[in-house]
Amino acid sequence: MASEHPETVRLGIVGFGIMGERLVRAALDHHGAPLRLTGVWDPSPEAAARLASIAPDLPMLESAEAVIAGCDCLYVAAPPAAHLPLAGAALSVGRSVLLEKPLSHDTEAARAFVARAEAEGARAGVNFPMASSPAIAQLRAWMAEGAVGAPDSLSIEVAFATWPRPWQHDAASWLSRRAEGGFTREVVSHFLFLTRRLLGPLALESARATYPGEDRSETAVEARLTAGGVPVTLRGGVGTTDRDDTNAWTLRGPAGAIRLRDWSIAERESAEGWATAPDAIPNERMRPMVLRGQMDKVIAMTRGEPHTLATLREALEVQEIVEAILAAG
Repeated sequence: MASEHPETVRLGIVGFGIMGERLVRAALDHHGAPLRLTGVWDPSPEAAARLASIAPDLPMLESAEAVIAGCDCLYVAAPPAAHLPLAGAALSVGRSVLLEKPLSHDTEAARAFVARAEAEGARAGVNFPMASSPAIAQLRAWMAEGAVGAPDSLSIEVAFATWPRPWQHDAASWLSRRAEGGFTREVVSHFLFLTRRLLGPLALESARATYPGEDRSETAVEARLTAGGVPVTLRGGVGTTDRDDTNAWTLRGPAGAIRLRDWSIAERESAEGWATAPDAIPNERMRPMVLRGQMDKVIAMTRGEPHTLATLREALEVQEIVEAILAAG
């Protein structure tokens, strides 16, 4: 058996739900990358069965501590309340960390964590896949070409038939609850990250969130904010479409408009209407490509090399806006 390359990054995963599984599949398919999966921990027997069927040679370890001990980088894909404790434990023993968003459901705790991590020079990033999306690269290219000019408005619209979406059924116990779940944290946050990265710092001006009662997550949100001084309108709702999930991020300016539709379709407005980028592909096909791009960035981060993963500071700014919107119910 060939010996492992000394610069191979050992990746461990805590949480084997939807995102944990997707990342395992992306890592297994990323042939030739100096990356090796070392272990997973999830307390669910169902998770152990799924892991055995997908990657029979990848062990389900006995604890999160065991995963941390055996890796160079920890991917935290557990529910939000566990994000900061797990990340803190990994950073304290010199591991790098890739966190799922949000950083936490507790904004004050997230601020303290980010301040500590930045002060210590921690190698940590957040898994906003748009950081590796070819569709976002196309939007950037159009902006650089002057397709929009100086942006004067942005609209973000998201809609769902139901929440959680059908494929999230196994995580409904927390995704459907106000404390940690809801579509604003899970979906709107991606578009706020995109907005922050392409336009500049976010500032919330007004917001309203609608809740169905008890401790259930929001069914509608509306907000006005700015990004680098550009006015932004946000609308989202459950039961407003017959599709599982539809969305649009539309940027306008004096020279024209561009948009990202349904996660992965970059489009540019013309006299005939919206023209789709010639290499656009549906999100189901693009997702594995994007996650492989994220893996390349994880390798670079763990080695201390430049990368473009979402920073903790970017994720914190997104979280602050999200939690302020949700508090406006």
